[in-house]
This record gives sequence, C-alpha cells and structure tokens, in this order.
Amino acid sequence: MARTDKMKLGTFVYTFGFHPASWLHPASNVNGANDFQHLLNVAKRSEAAKFDFMFMADSPAAAVGDPDALARIPTKMNRFEPLSLLSALSVTTQNLGLVATVSTSYCEPYNVARLFSSIDHLSGGRACWNVVTSDHDETGYNFNREGLDPHALRYERGNEFVDVVFGLWDSFEDGALLLDRENGIYYDKAKHHTLNHKGKHFQVRGPLNIARTPQGRPVIAQAGGSEPGMDMAARTAEIVFSLASSIDRNRAFYENVKARMPAYGRDPNDLKIMPGVVINVGETKAEAQAKVDYLIDKMHPDVGRLMLSEFLEADLRGVPLDKPFPMDRLPAAPKGSRALFDELVDFVRSGRTVGELIRHYAEKHTGNGMTGTPAEIADFMEEWFETRAADGFILMFPTLPASLDDFVRLVLPELRRRGLFRKEYEGSTLRENLGLSMPANRFAKTRA
Repeated sequence: MARTDKMKLGTFVYTFGFHPASWLHPASNVNGANDFQHLLNVAKRSEAAKFDFMFMADSPAAAVGDPDALARIPTKMNRFEPLSLLSALSVTTQNLGLVATVSTSYCEPYNVARLFSSIDHLSGGRACWNVVTSDHDETGYNFNREGLDPHALRYERGNEFVDVVFGLWDSFEDGALLLDRENGIYYDKAKHHTLNHKGKHFQVRGPLNIARTPQGRPVIAQAGGSEPGMDMAARTAEIVFSLASSIDRNRAFYENVKARMPAYGRDPNDLKIMPGVVINVGETKAEAQAKVDYLIDKMHPDVGRLMLSEFLEADLRGVPLDKPFPMDRLPAAPKGSRALFDELVDFVRSGRTVGELIRHYAEKHTGNGMTGTPAEIADFMEEWFETRAADGFILMFPTLPASLDDFVRLVLPELRRRGLFRKEYEGSTLRENLGLSMPANRFAKTRA
C-alpha cells in the first residue's frame, strides 16, 4: 500500500560534520566548536528547509586512545554540553525540533526530567531526549566507575530511569494550573501528583516542580539494535535512530521493533524509524565522488588507524601502511555492522595494504549511505521510505554547513517534486510535525 504520510528528516550534528576530517574543509568554521553562531547557522538552515529536528549526538567525556590521532580529531575533544546548547537554540529558532543525547548511566532521573521539561517550555514544545545507556569506557572513568557497567545492568537501570522520568513528567495534569487570582488558588491540588517511586536503582518522591509541557512530555528518541534496545524502543521510544547496513536489514529491523509495540499498548504509527545515512551529493556522480575523495585525502593516517582500531577492537598503532593487513589482528566478530565487517574481511583477504583498508573503511564506515546525483539520492531515499524500511532519515552530513547546503539545494527539490517531503510545517510542536499522538497523563487516565 502506498504511503500517505511524508518523509521525516533530521540533521545529525557533530560540530564540523560527520567526517573526522570535516574541520579541515575550507568551507568549515575552524572555531565552530565553541562558536554558538556556527551551530545556530546549522539550525537556521535546517529550519528553513523544514527539517523535523536537529540531532545533537554527544558523549559526556573526551575520547581515550592514541594521543597523536586524538589531537587531529576535535569532535569528542572540544564540544558544547548539549542541554546548554539546546536552551540557547530554543529561544533563537521557531519550528525546528531540538534533540539532545543524555545518558541514563551517569545522571539522575529528577535532573533529566526537570531539564527537558524546561527546554520543552522554552521552545514551545520542540524538545526531544535521545535516551542512551552509553557504550564507551571513557565515560565511566569520570563518574566513579572503572569503565562501563555490564550491558544488562545498564539497560535494567535505563528502563527504570525512563519510567521515573515519565512519572515525573505527569506530576501536573493538563489544566492543573487554575491561575485563579480571585480565590488565590494557583493550581488544582487534585491534578497535582506525587510519584513516590521506590525501585531497585532509584528512590524518587517527586513531584516535579514544573507544569506539564506543551507536548505533554518531550519526544523520546533511542538507538540500539540489541534485544534489550529494541524492546526498550518498542516500549518507550518515538524516534529510533538505526544504522542497519542495507535496505533489507533495516526493513527487518523496522518490522521487528514495530511488531513489539502492541504488547505495550502502543500504536506502531507512534514510532518513527529513522536510519542514519551519510549523503554525498553532486551535480554528477563524479562530482559527488570527488567530495568523498577530498575528505579522505585530508584525513591523517593516524586518524584512519584509530577509526579502524575502534571498529575492529584491535590496536593498529605503528602497523605499516604499505604492508598487507596482519590477519592475526582481525577479531572473530565485529563491534558494529556485521555486513561491513564481512566486506572488510574480504578486502583484507584480497591482499590489500593497511593504507588501502583504512581508505576503504573511511568511505564505508557507517555501512550506510549514498554518494551520487540528486536523482540517485532521491531514488535511494524513496525506496527505503515507500517499502517501509524507514519513516525518514537522520542525515549525517560529512561537512557542516556545506553538505547540508548541497542537500537542500540539490536533493530537497526532487523529494518535494515527488511529493515525499513537506513544503511547510504541519504544526508548532515537534510531536505535531512528526505525526505523534499526545501522551495520556497516567494519573488523569487512572482517575477517568
């Protein structure tokens, strides 16, 4: 059956762009990591294009690893704290959704509930929390831990964390604020609720000291392809950021997650599956490929070694670039995409050098994306959308704002010509623009 809804689009934001050499691009702002105007510029351009949201990826710690390579990669080493940034963007934009990553492993539910409620009020209903449990050892070293907690424990804590935040967001019902000056009553005490949560990981009395937000509660985003991750998404998420490496894999993921939702009393239409894709577009295929080659040529070999080392979970420091890849450094299984891992193994077995493998991985490292003309990019996106492998895309532009501008100038008109993407925003809140239902307040629902 043909779709009647529109494709959803978001801008994925690392400061300079998704490519590790993006800060070396002559069109980038080399001071952008600490320049609010740079990120406001990206937000304004995304908003002018009628994108649904801007997605601030984050880790609350600097990276660890080869210091020579890290000195050449500014992304994790110098960046804004995302909620501070969203607060500033909330009053300098009008329609764009604002998504920030905050980990359940290193925060308290009450703080997170209060912060996101405040941003939702400040923005008029455009806040979204990207829920993560964290997957990098370096974060734990700053929060009383030696690396990561076990995967199962992180998800157990994460699920309880989200439940507590949802409960706090229901502290005030809709219409609880009476603002009755004549009788001196500010709010209806019957519509104000104390949570009194006592669980395995958290004890939170509540109530939250801020009224119900314009969206009922901020939108929830989540990523994760593990069984606990997919279950958590089906139970709580409204946007899922996937990184499946092919249309068939993502269609299977799409069907799997949405099929779990009815068991939690949820409508599958209240979840938007949005794979992250790297887009390189040019007037011609050769022009698009030249943009890819330029950034790869700019990338220092130490950076390439570090990227490949993280994917393979193998230390490649000092391995000669002009020699065949040492087979004993290949793990039995990948940290990320299996399809991409298998492709790299075949590449290695063909006798290619370490330098050639680094270059190949630099081009393919998300395992997902498209390099081509506007029509080819639009064909790619339309097929994923119409065959229900995706409800939209989180666009991981190699450089910002240059790649974003290329997409808006070249691809967006083609998507609109095909009737796939909006010309104007449908509503004033992120929830309205995504086509998500208003969440019921648990206390009001129980009383009814």
